[in-house]
Amino acid sequence: MQFFTPGNFPEHHNMYFIYGDGGTGKTSLIRLFKGNKILFSFDMSYDVIKDTGDTTLLVLEQQDLTMVQALVDKMVDRAIANPDFDVICLDNVTALQNYVLDNIENAARDNRQNYNAMQKWFRDLGSRLRQSNKTVYATAHAIDKDNGGIDGKGRYEADMNLKTFNAFTSMFDLVGRIYVKDGKRWIDLDPEQGNHAKNRIDDRKLIKADELIEPKQKENITEQEKNKGTAKKAS
Repeated sequence: MQFFTPGNFPEHHNMYFIYGDGGTGKTSLIRLFKGNKILFSFDMSYDVIKDTGDTTLLVLEQQDLTMVQALVDKMVDRAIANPDFDVICLDNVTALQNYVLDNIENAARDNRQNYNAMQKWFRDLGSRLRQSNKTVYATAHAIDKDNGGIDGKGRYEADMNLKTFNAFTSMFDLVGRIYVKDGKRWIDLDPEQGNHAKNRIDDRKLIKADELIEPKQKENITEQEKNKGTAKKAS
């Protein structure tokens, strides 16, 4: 355990977790991150970023699946140790979870122990990423519970075992759901909507997808707003 005096807490880079339906542009958000990136693609949906010129790609092969935990541990540790990589991207953690579950299923007679093993592995992976001092971006699929919740809230969540999701994303600074409405991509960061979301980076609750990393400056106030202010002063 490390000891830090007041005012001397260690700096760390942000960690982002975005979940959503297929085709909402989760993978393409990788383009927003600056610096050299290493992409762990667990579903081979990397065509949208193949022309970036700053991304190293790792793709699982069939023979890797039976030892996916050890392999991911090894390659993540290498990525963390490599000073050339600024950003670590894990694309489709839903698929990774399913591979891990296939490996541990029935390892113990009590199925709760199998899920505990999976949750521990993801918790440890999240901890190592948190301590890496690299920017981290991870994605997952979403599920629509379609129960409407209260006033339509709490309908969506990441397509992961809930305890595994909590163990992994507890280390992340931002968790949000990406969706498309009226042809525009949005990310919901508001936990009060009942969906899985949080934003420990700033106070934004709903953002345009392309402003995930760098929010745009507010536009200048309109002439109408200026006139309102002038009228108030005159009165």
